[in-house]
Amino acid sequence: MSLAPPTTVSLGDRFARELPELAVPWQAEEAPDPRLLVLDEPLAVELGLDPAWLRSPDGIGLLVGGVVPSDAVPVAQAYAGHQFGGFVPRLGDGRALLLGEIADADGGLRDLALKGSGRTPFARGGDGLAAVGPMLREYVVSAAMHALGIPTTRSLAVVATGRPVRRETLLPGAVLARVASSHLRVGSFQYARATGDLDLLRRLADVAISRHHPAAGQAERPYLALFEAVVTAQAALVARWMLVGFVHGVMNTDNMTISGETIDYGPCAFMEAFDPGAVYSSIDSSGRYAYGNQPVVAEWNLARLAEALLPLIDDDQERAVALAVESLGGFRPQYDAAWSAGMRGKLGISADVDDAVASTLVDDLLPLLTADHVDHTSFFRALGAAARGDSEPARLLFLDLAAFDSWVARWHALGPDAERMDRVNPVHIPRNHLVEEALGAATVGDLDPLGRLLDAVTSPYEERPGLERYAAPAPQDFGAYRTFCGT
Repeated sequence: MSLAPPTTVSLGDRFARELPELAVPWQAEEAPDPRLLVLDEPLAVELGLDPAWLRSPDGIGLLVGGVVPSDAVPVAQAYAGHQFGGFVPRLGDGRALLLGEIADADGGLRDLALKGSGRTPFARGGDGLAAVGPMLREYVVSAAMHALGIPTTRSLAVVATGRPVRRETLLPGAVLARVASSHLRVGSFQYARATGDLDLLRRLADVAISRHHPAAGQAERPYLALFEAVVTAQAALVARWMLVGFVHGVMNTDNMTISGETIDYGPCAFMEAFDPGAVYSSIDSSGRYAYGNQPVVAEWNLARLAEALLPLIDDDQERAVALAVESLGGFRPQYDAAWSAGMRGKLGISADVDDAVASTLVDDLLPLLTADHVDHTSFFRALGAAARGDSEPARLLFLDLAAFDSWVARWHALGPDAERMDRVNPVHIPRNHLVEEALGAATVGDLDPLGRLLDAVTSPYEERPGLERYAAPAPQDFGAYRTFCGT
């Protein structure tokens, strides 16, 4: 159905026009009884959309894909990917739909896409639908990531469809409206390369350069410069994940963006007790995507992007490989620099402190956190009080008090900046037990816990009376936490 006046919503079809080989025109399935559950009004304003209109029947129709501008070309995107290390040459949007591109307030293009809008030609055995819980999980966690200053796709809205979805039981269905600077992924390039169509690969790279990394277009070797720009963006992104204890859970190559935004909040979670081996995904039995493995996996994924780009980097494959390997070598030092700078901030250590001293301090801290199962978020926030002279809140988190006292004395001698620490160490993250509480309530129609959780995590650095439980770790009876992909 085309969009009814008087709205001025306009959705471009650049992806569909410029890369038709990667775009299958498609329509969302009808939502029998759509009901708006949550809307990010500030994001709507950024996109030039009227929040009041989005709450109207036509606006809700747009958010589930049933009512779109007459000139829009909704498409399911094609891409490939390595899933848990195994290459799948044809994945694509099995339950997602790119409605089109929308110009934001700054004139930049943003994708408006749906998740859970029904089967597409890429759906394989899936039903293409989504349940309320997983879609609200993405809404909550992406909102928290944005508030933490971490590049991410954004969730504009979640709409209940009125259609039940069968998983282990029947669950209420929903559609997520997602906003991204684009949905181009490493897997997009793998798909183009697998077709053997070098013109398609080149056009895809040109779109990525134009949309995300325009400086690469001016380089002597623009496609190598594109690769280097993605390396830089991903090194910074994964370092920021690690600094807040975020575990993505499914770092397949089809879930690594060219823009450097976090995408796909399926089996994700925030780590509580510090543990490099922390895994929350029910399908990651080997721990491939454990917290501590994320930098290594990111580098591996980038190597796959390099392989896809080789024909564009140089006509001589041997030279192309050598150039790509050299550029990929930049990931480790860039990641290490971003991580080290971030840890200096979390510990309040000034730039005047020798790198070796700061590095040793960090290296000595992490085993203490691991050994005593110290809550990651609580510890770093409590350390701000220690910088002001009260070490007891942090000290109470440890069992080996002598080891902590020795470490904190060395750290305190460096004159940590408590205010700086408070600006980067959050009080509130989406605590796993609170997320489950909010999603469980929302599934049966109670949105109040969701609203309270969003209030906390979208102001992550602000301590407020009445929100103490949103800063506390899970109770001991919460048990081991497992997340699911939602399909």
